[in-house]
Amino acid sequence: MSTTPPILGRPVAAKGEETRQRIIEATMRCVAEMGYSRATIREIARVAQMTSGSLYHYFPNKSELVKAAFLELAGISLPRLSAAADRADGVLDKLMAVFDEGDRFLRDHPFAVAFDRAIRAESAADLHLAEDSNTIFTALRDVVAGIMEQARREGALGPEADVESASNAIHTIMLGLCEHTANTPPEVYQATGRALRLLIQGSLFDYTKLA
Repeated sequence: MSTTPPILGRPVAAKGEETRQRIIEATMRCVAEMGYSRATIREIARVAQMTSGSLYHYFPNKSELVKAAFLELAGISLPRLSAAADRADGVLDKLMAVFDEGDRFLRDHPFAVAFDRAIRAESAADLHLAEDSNTIFTALRDVVAGIMEQARREGALGPEADVESASNAIHTIMLGLCEHTANTPPEVYQATGRALRLLIQGSLFDYTKLA
């Protein structure tokens, strides 16, 4: 009586998801480096180390592929930042946790900022990616605003600041730091991030020596 031999290797579904992720990452890289219009399916397939025909088994066209890459980033980034804030207790700890998680996210997805910038600048209008990107940044600000509201409740917000202005200030710093990572070497970005943390913690300056 014959028996069915065991299936070796990874399941087909797992390999398919692995390939999909490779395509997504190649899309982010190509759009980040070349722009939306110049990032062709052929070039994305080349970076993903596959044929254009094989890529079409996963995505029917470039628009759907770029949209999937964008939604992938959105679906990962905001929950990570929000969860990082929730795990910390104090206001400063929450802010530092969000900054730290942002650093980890950008290390995991080094083309994320340039990819977002490219689709905001020139992606097809019918995809609504620029509008969706604005929504994501608004959601990030909501995370910051929640921390600033906690600071107000605990009396940790300075007398000349309110939740709205403080949220705008921290959110602007975060956006600027994201842009900074797309334009500078990693070591410069890390040094800037450390300085910003010191600034928020109130230890960037030696106030005993300031006039």
